[in-house]
Amino acid sequence: MKGWLSRLLAVTSLATCIAVFAAPAYGEKRVALVVGNNDYRNVPKLQKAVNDARTMGDTLKQLGFTVMVAENQNRQAFSQTLLAFDKAVDAGDTAFFFYAGHGFEIAGQNFLLPTDVPAATEGQEELVRDASILADRIIERLQNRKVRTAILVFDACRNNPFERPGTRAVAGGGGLAPMTQLPEGVFSIFSAGPRQTALDRLSNEDANPNSVFTRTFAKEITQPGVNLVQVAQRTRRAVSELAETVRHKQIPVYFDQMVDDVFLNGMAKGQAEVAAKPAEPQQQLAALSPVQRLQPQKESLNAPIASFSRHNGGWTVVFSFADPTLGISWRLGETGDFRETGFIDTLDPRTRKRMPNPSIELPADAPAGNIQVRYVDTNGELQGPFPIRFDPEAALIRDQRKILDMTATSWLSFREYNGLLVYYTHLMSYRCAIREVRVGIDSAVPDKVLKMPPCDPRDPSVIPHDASPYLKLAPTTRSVSVELTYRDGSVSEIKSFRR
Repeated sequence: MKGWLSRLLAVTSLATCIAVFAAPAYGEKRVALVVGNNDYRNVPKLQKAVNDARTMGDTLKQLGFTVMVAENQNRQAFSQTLLAFDKAVDAGDTAFFFYAGHGFEIAGQNFLLPTDVPAATEGQEELVRDASILADRIIERLQNRKVRTAILVFDACRNNPFERPGTRAVAGGGGLAPMTQLPEGVFSIFSAGPRQTALDRLSNEDANPNSVFTRTFAKEITQPGVNLVQVAQRTRRAVSELAETVRHKQIPVYFDQMVDDVFLNGMAKGQAEVAAKPAEPQQQLAALSPVQRLQPQKESLNAPIASFSRHNGGWTVVFSFADPTLGISWRLGETGDFRETGFIDTLDPRTRKRMPNPSIELPADAPAGNIQVRYVDTNGELQGPFPIRFDPEAALIRDQRKILDMTATSWLSFREYNGLLVYYTHLMSYRCAIREVRVGIDSAVPDKVLKMPPCDPRDPSVIPHDASPYLKLAPTTRSVSVELTYRDGSVSEIKSFRR
């Protein structure tokens, strides 16, 4: 029987060889939908998208996912497949969506192209929208199902499929746009960055059945004890290096809105050792991911999380608790005395008592390690300690990235002094979060790379005395566009600055 059901192969498999912590707790499920589209009718066919979907399906089954594999989906079949995916996930589940095929961006929105998408031309953007699947809608559907963790992987950053010799193509991008505004609990990764094409193969002699991205990602995701961000970083590095061997630029980008680390193939060794001791309630892990969560000793576990901010004097760490506390203490490392944080001159309306100081200071050279945090609950009982991981390098990059996102209007500034100058002092001050800065002079497309001094983690905001924080422009210059590529591989929106 032909139809979408004959192309939707649902396989359930919980691999017994996987470490126990790779399986979800509390009855939560891992559900995956992988889609591969090769056989396009009206736009160029693809060679490896179906193979990529099958490879990812096999890989995810090894990781304990219930996997649905859908191949060569037309618009109706694609919609019915997504409906089946909706019904397969429940509140609290981990959902994984993988797509290989043509993707297209129109006005900042990403569309996944079914196999029967029409051969649109200039001015027919609406035709493409109506015939395609909006990627943001997949996220909305998973949110409506109240999944705890949503992982979306797109191997779809290829050339514009609507380009034809002698015709003007439909206006849009030849790939997918960055998904920078993701809701909490969502992680997405793209096989290539904006204006980059993803390689199916490295050369004519490359007999690997999978694209360069999928062959790499499928390998990295099965590595034990590696969290999802580390998987993305390793994939980005490996794909970039492979592409460089054929003088091609392909840098996968990812966007992370996870609250905690997510491990798909077991926790790191140190975490597993702690988790293996449930009889010691004072060593519970703080802020664990949904796939590695321990059964709490109480119905409500008020485990703290922390944010880190770097300043000239060192680090400020702010702890956050879901429930009110009567006191907070901490230490850096596994030994030594706990220190009280003290109190601030503010009454907590929930307890009618002075609020404990939620912040501590660490020196600039504080080493990586665990911050052990304890607190006194409203019953006067001491809870914890809870270990919170402190990674100075990662914390610095995350903090500076956050500042850059919040101060985008200050990235560039114009000044007329012995000619026209554009200053990028602000970007230099937060360069530790930046891999590359590109600008466009009187152009909406940034095509010139600004040279930035290397990051100095010991004094990250200081601009070296020999660095030039400005460009000299022609007096007739009217505007400058700027685009940032961050250390994690993600790319900012293009900002335009006018005189």
